[in-house]
Amino acid sequence: MSKKDKKNIENEQVDTQQTETVDVEEQTVEEQVVDEQTPEEQLETELKQEKDKFLRLFAEFENYKRRTAKERIELFSTASEGVMKTLLPVLDDFERALSHIEDDKEAEELRKGVLLIYQKLVNTLEQKGLKAVEVEKGEAFNADNHEAITQIPAPTEDLKGKIIDVVEKGYMLGEKVIRFPKVVIGQ
Repeated sequence: MSKKDKKNIENEQVDTQQTETVDVEEQTVEEQVVDEQTPEEQLETELKQEKDKFLRLFAEFENYKRRTAKERIELFSTASEGVMKTLLPVLDDFERALSHIEDDKEAEELRKGVLLIYQKLVNTLEQKGLKAVEVEKGEAFNADNHEAITQIPAPTEDLKGKIIDVVEKGYMLGEKVIRFPKVVIGQ
C-alpha cells in the first residue's frame, strides 16, 4: 500500500470514530429526553422517527425508480448504435455510387434501382432514429460539432476559418452524435 492509501484509510477510520462518538452522544441525549417523557410522548416521538424513516425510504425508492426508468429509456434509444455505426459505410457507398451513376446516361435503369434501394435504406434508418447532421459550405467551423480533416488555403478571404468542403457526412442517433461530419476548412 502506498502512503496515500494508508493516510486515506486512517482518515476514514478517524472520521468513522468521530461520527460514532457524535451518534452515541446524540443517542444518550435522546435517551435522557425520552426518560423524562410520559409514555404517550415517547410513543409519539417513536412514531415521528418511524414516519421520518419511512418518508426518507419512500423518497429514496422513488428516486431509484425515476433514475432506472431514465436509464432504460436511454438504453433503448441508443441500443442500436453499434448496428448503425456499421451501416454508415454502406450508406456512404450508396451515395458515392449514385453520384457516379448520374454521369452515365446509358445506366438510367440501374440508377433508378440503386436510388430506390438507397431511399429504402435511408427511410428505414431514419425510422430507427438516425439523422444526418446538416453541414453547409461556408458555415463557421466548430471543433465541438465538426471533425477537421485538413486545412487548405481559403479561395476567398471570407472563407477563412470556415468550412470549404464536406468530405463525409455526420450522423446522430436520437440526440447523440455517433459520427461527426468530416470537413475541410479554409486557412
